[in-house]
Order: sequence, then structure tokens, then C-alpha cells
Amino acid sequence: MVNKNINYRLMTIADYEESYSLWILCGNGLNDKDDSPEGIGKYLKRNPATSFVATCDGKVVGVILCGHDGRRGIIQHTCVAPDMRRYGIGKKLVELAVDALKAEGINKVFLVAFKKNDKGNAFWESQGFKIREDLNYRDKALTEMIRIDPDYTKE
Repeated sequence: MVNKNINYRLMTIADYEESYSLWILCGNGLNDKDDSPEGIGKYLKRNPATSFVATCDGKVVGVILCGHDGRRGIIQHTCVAPDMRRYGIGKKLVELAVDALKAEGINKVFLVAFKKNDKGNAFWESQGFKIREDLNYRDKALTEMIRIDPDYTKE
């Protein structure tokens, strides 16, 4: 393994452009409202100590958007640049986010991963996240949003 100088720090809104580009590159499911600069800014303001970026040579190469509602933690939009995978960056970002949630008194964390994301699902399984077969995930848009996901098809 090549020695990489990876630094980790809290995510700020100044990291938005690089993080957004990484989310697009990694195929994260985004939309034009929640994932806009305003939407991410609002999320970071509500959860200032639980989202992190990994940088290498001053460039964002990994990101984890994480927060909580006071009861449960949620991990969202986690990704590592494809050319920077296998260096432990994702594992470290998850560790930082989980430790931050614990520090805020959160006892359980969940995430949603696309079924077709085999690599992502294998990663989450390796981090101890189990599939819940007893639940149905449901959502309802409260406003019109545009999906930004090249593989998205309306059902």
C-alpha cells in the first residue's frame, strides 16, 4: 500500500463543492433541494459536530454526512474517491461519525444504501451494519424535487 497523507476534519459548508462533486462521482442519490448548498448548510448547522471529510494534498477525497434527531443517528452520503479506496478512509470516516454520535448521547445509528450498490453494501456489512428484514423503508416528498441520480427510474 502506498503511504498517503490523509487528514480528517469536521465538514463545513466550505467543503460543499468538492463533496458534491464526489457524491456525483460515486453515484449517491441526490436531489436539487436537500443536496443544494442551502440544504447541506442547514443540515450542517443542525449537526455541526458529526459530519467529516478526509483530505489528501488539500483535496476532499472522502466525506460522510452524518447527523441525528436527538434519538437516532443517520449516516448519509458517504463516499471515498475511487482512486483513494482501500486505504481505510471510509472506515475512519465511519469511526469518527459514530464516535461523534456517541459523544452526543446517541445510542443507535442507521443508514440507507441502494440495493444495487454491491461495493457499498459489502463495506457497510464489514463495518457491522446489518440489513433489517423486518422493516419497510417509506418516504414521502413534501415538495417537488428533481432527482439527481443517473440510474434512477420512476417506479
